[in-house]
Amino acid sequence: MKPAWDELMEEYEGNPSILIADVDCTAAGQPLCEKVGVRGYPTIKHGDPNDLQDYEGGRGIDDLKEFAAGLGPTCSPANLELCDDEKKSKIMEYKKMGKVALEELIAEKEKELEKVEETFKTDVEGLQAKYEELQKTKEEALKGIKEAGLGLMKSVKAAKGKAEL
Repeated sequence: MKPAWDELMEEYEGNPSILIADVDCTAAGQPLCEKVGVRGYPTIKHGDPNDLQDYEGGRGIDDLKEFAAGLGPTCSPANLELCDDEKKSKIMEYKKMGKVALEELIAEKEKELEKVEETFKTDVEGLQAKYEELQKTKEEALKGIKEAGLGLMKSVKAAKGKAEL
C-alpha cells in the first residue's frame, strides 16, 4: 500500500484544501496517532482534523484516487451548511456551552474512551491467558494420545494393508 499512498501524496502535494499525508506512529508521530485513535497499521483517517473518521475503502491506487477525488470540506462548525439537521443541532448545543463546561464534557467523554480501552485490554489479557491454558491442555492431550500408541496403530494398519495385497 505504501507505493500507492506515496503516489497519492505526490498527486495532491500543494493542494490548498486537501492534505494527503502519512505519520510514522512508531516514532515522533506516536502522540498524534494515540490522540486520533490509530490502533493498527496501516490506518487511513479522513475528515476534520478534530473529528477524524476511519477510511474503510480499498487500498489500491485506483480506490484511493477515487476516494480522494471526492474529498473536500466536511460538516464542522466552520461549514455548518454541510451538516445535516442533527449535527447542526449538536454543534449549536456545544457552541452555547461555556468553555469550562465544554472542556468538562470533553474530559468526561475522554475518560469514557479510556475506560472502554482499559476494559478491552483487560478482557484481551484474560482471553490470552485462557488461550494459553487451552493450548497447554491440547498439547498434553495430543502427547498422551500419541504416547498411547496411535503412531504404532497406524504403522500396524499400514503393514496389514500391504500384507493383504
